[in-house]
Amino acid sequence: MSDWKPVSSSASSPHRVGPLLQHLLGVPARHERVTHVEHVPARQAGQVRWPDWVSELLITRLANRGISGLWSHQYEAADLARRGRNVIISTGTASGKSLAYLVPAVTSALEGGTVLYLTPTKALAADQLRGLRELRITQVRAATFDGDTPFEERAWVRQHANYVLTNPDMLHRALLPQHARWSSFFRRLRIVVVDECHGYRGVFGSHVAQILRRLRRVCSRYGAAPVFVLASATASEPAAFGTRLTGLEMDEVTSDASPKGSTTFALWEPPLTDLRGEGGAPVRRTATAETADLLADLVLAEVRTLAFVRSRRGAETVALTARAKLEDVAFGLPRHFPHLDSRSNPMPPAETLPSPRPETAAAQEPLGPSETLTTRPPSLESPDDLEAVDLPRGPSGSVALADLPSRVAAYRAGYLSEDRRGLERSLRSGELLGLATTNALELGVDVSGLDAVLIAGWPGTRASLWQQAGRAGRSGKDALAVLVARDDPLDTYLVHHPEALFGRPVEAIVLDPDNPYVLGPHLCAAAAEIPLADDDLPLFGPTAQALADDLVEQGMLRRRPTGYFWTRRERATDLADIRGSGGAPVQVVESATGRLLGTVDEPSAHTTVHTGAVYLHQGETFLVELLDLEAGVALVSASEPDYSTFARDVTEISVLSSIRSHQLGTACLTFGEVEVTRQVVSYLKRRVQTGEMLGDEPLDLPPRTLRTRAVWWTLPASEVAALAEDGIDLGGAAHAAEHASIGLLPLFATCDRWDIGGVSTELHADTGLLTVFVYDGHEGGAGFAERGYARATDWLTATREAIASCECERGCPSCIQSPKCGNGNEPLDKAGAIRLLDTLLAPVRVA
Repeated sequence: MSDWKPVSSSASSPHRVGPLLQHLLGVPARHERVTHVEHVPARQAGQVRWPDWVSELLITRLANRGISGLWSHQYEAADLARRGRNVIISTGTASGKSLAYLVPAVTSALEGGTVLYLTPTKALAADQLRGLRELRITQVRAATFDGDTPFEERAWVRQHANYVLTNPDMLHRALLPQHARWSSFFRRLRIVVVDECHGYRGVFGSHVAQILRRLRRVCSRYGAAPVFVLASATASEPAAFGTRLTGLEMDEVTSDASPKGSTTFALWEPPLTDLRGEGGAPVRRTATAETADLLADLVLAEVRTLAFVRSRRGAETVALTARAKLEDVAFGLPRHFPHLDSRSNPMPPAETLPSPRPETAAAQEPLGPSETLTTRPPSLESPDDLEAVDLPRGPSGSVALADLPSRVAAYRAGYLSEDRRGLERSLRSGELLGLATTNALELGVDVSGLDAVLIAGWPGTRASLWQQAGRAGRSGKDALAVLVARDDPLDTYLVHHPEALFGRPVEAIVLDPDNPYVLGPHLCAAAAEIPLADDDLPLFGPTAQALADDLVEQGMLRRRPTGYFWTRRERATDLADIRGSGGAPVQVVESATGRLLGTVDEPSAHTTVHTGAVYLHQGETFLVELLDLEAGVALVSASEPDYSTFARDVTEISVLSSIRSHQLGTACLTFGEVEVTRQVVSYLKRRVQTGEMLGDEPLDLPPRTLRTRAVWWTLPASEVAALAEDGIDLGGAAHAAEHASIGLLPLFATCDRWDIGGVSTELHADTGLLTVFVYDGHEGGAGFAERGYARATDWLTATREAIASCECERGCPSCIQSPKCGNGNEPLDKAGAIRLLDTLLAPVRVA
């Protein structure tokens, strides 16, 4: 394994991070799973000071919380906001971004103004509210206004709060449509804080951009022109992104003077199993099963750990599996060794942990893919073996085990607000040692004091990776982070190409506010709030005038001498599904009780609540009995299947127009508009714990048509003929290259594999050539394909490397197989894909 580096402990943290990584590597077999270890050095703190405009009251309250001043990056951002300049502060996790906006925001509230704070998640709003209330400044009347706010409290918030914490959804559906009821608040609005704004990307970000333009327009109606303060994780070109998000000129602050402990960052690839998938391809152990093992091992050593998992189901699975392993240790050992007391006090702090001795390796052996959760660790079969194991011990030397399973939990969106707040408190206090979470805790919720972070699968962007890894070692402590690869091309590429992660700038944030499928509904909503005058339209972008006229022709708006009016009975805000893909929502209903569990937007219904799908709702698992698209209902029943489901589709694509193109070697690369016809034809059943494929069930769903944007490349007939003469399966090679390129595009565009799709063909009707398309999976496009066009050489080079470096012989899920391929991953030609990409990337030969 050429990319493997020897594991060495952190020089700056010999008693914490070194032993943690050594502890995980106590099993000899695990050494081969670590492909790279990176040491990120510590950073010393800069000087602190207060701006002269900060009140003594606020300085005193912050001093009571141990804050003696602002670091230089906080000072710069706060001072720019105070001087009326829109600013984005883009620095790493735990760099104190919240203080940069809190100081000018609280100052504005003390001077009689109001503050609007926007966050993508309720958890972050609750955390910010807790911090504001801890200041105990009676003049600052802070309150959340979101879906968890009781109706009886909402009138008080409107009438009395001067620091309102909410989210884009509530701003879109409640505050802006009812702006007259909020007139006093909007009239005095001085600062708008847009926190964790790096999460506003793609279609969701484009919707938020238009919501912020509507907010600016409403504020102008009441004579206010608030300053916008944006806070983001480290991002490329933050000022340009801030301008695109808000429509305003933006200053940027990117330096970071906060202290940070060192981080030991390990890249981890689960092993291949004896299982076989489609075409006999080898199957790796799942990232969730591997992460559950590592979480249990760290909790057993009383290491406070956060495990990030991509899906809600995955977070629940990791927590349950880790608890089961700990229960086995806790209740299995005393039966065999009655002289041990499993009810004793916990061990001393993690700083005093000894390194695990080599002979303890078997004690940490993870479960094999076919073993049950109740298998006892094989090394704990005799008192002699137990003597060699470094178990948690209390002051009296007794083993503390029985309470460890209860100190592991799952956290995700969908829980009741009081349950989420309780989990956050337990994690902060140390009552919880291990928490498996979705990205709901990626954002700035204060959970300081963690020792380790496990990341089950590439989180989508380098910005998110460092955001999640930075959750450990907050408050300047050293930390351990482990990225556990999933069985797909991008994860496999990254763990074998660490240079793609470390020492690289983070991505630019992609959004397209001018997308007509996004802009149109917001023009209607804006007209419903206040009739749209011609002078208003430039606020919404260069295409707004033409689109408003189109909406008049469609009967959505009515044109009058004074502007554009919304005259329909329905709510205009219902036209924009800001977190979905549009279309009438499908209601998910429990058939036995008639209980409404939730809704799914119509395009997603084909892939998430089709007949036979496994559907998860707030920790409960359901099977979809029937999807009735005409009635807009999916009937489900409670069930506990041991498998997950993946919809598979077939796709046809036609070219509508070419926007731009250029030569790429002997090939032609094009970016343009396309029409995509997709039909979900079956779904794959895969065992949750092992990834074993259990079957492919057919479905009968209607096709859906999508007008979007794509990047595509074509090879000239002469190059194709040469490949055919060498025996290359052209269809299989193009199909394999398409799958792998879809898998690798998220490294270069801030998207998820499920946000994009692809089509490949030996001879496309519109191009007359061998063509591979990759398209945005959202109506009107989302900017992802355009980013692929701009970074084509880097993107396709990485695609070629991912295929070539995979250790399989003919192709597997780690390189060229796709879980959503409606053709059953046939035909695929791994060697042919490499040759095809070599031809594509070869420099043009000059005669």
